[in-house]
Amino acid sequence: MKIQEILLNYKHIKAKIDVLKKKSNAKTNLIAVSKTFPSENIEPLITEGHFIFGENKVQEASSKWLPLKKKYKNIELHLIGPLQSNKINAALEVFDVIETIDREKLVKKISSKIEIGKDTHEFFVQVNTGNEAQKSGLDFSEVKTFVRWAKNDMKLNITGLMCIPPVNDNPLEHFKLLRKKKEECNLQHLSMGMSKDFEIAIENGSTLVRVGSAIFGHRA
Repeated sequence: MKIQEILLNYKHIKAKIDVLKKKSNAKTNLIAVSKTFPSENIEPLITEGHFIFGENKVQEASSKWLPLKKKYKNIELHLIGPLQSNKINAALEVFDVIETIDREKLVKKISSKIEIGKDTHEFFVQVNTGNEAQKSGLDFSEVKTFVRWAKNDMKLNITGLMCIPPVNDNPLEHFKLLRKKKEECNLQHLSMGMSKDFEIAIENGSTLVRVGSAIFGHRA
């Protein structure tokens, strides 16, 4: 896709989000999901004034974003794909927000590597709202206890919840349930809504929508 098309798509999505934010009195930011796309497709958005991006894989993000983050100081990079234990160091180096915390082992390893009280990373807990066997994430019933433990005992800066509803489900019920759980846990952020359903997500309290294909086009 040509750079001009990407910029037009971005402006179109931003305008839609702004309208929905006013309508719903929402505080929603856009995560531009740049996974698999090269730096030359991303930099025009940065120069346009967009600084929040999402990546799925640690290795790809490191090679692409460490140089970009040296060049542009305001970048906020989110990991929205699974995190393996052996990639924690690399993830902490390149990402500002890790949205896919989903097991005790991961929390313990991260906690052992960060400087408590001085670390600036934010962490979201991923919730498997559809109880799908192939997906990562906690069951709803586990979330509150897990968040409390990760925050209080492990001293992780847990600030939000994240979900990816089942492809064929109406996302509305998933978003409503996640919003309720976020309020129960007294957290700031809700990362929910993607290219096909971000409007519904904003209307239901999402603070971060993850949009990739509607901006950059479909991946090869």
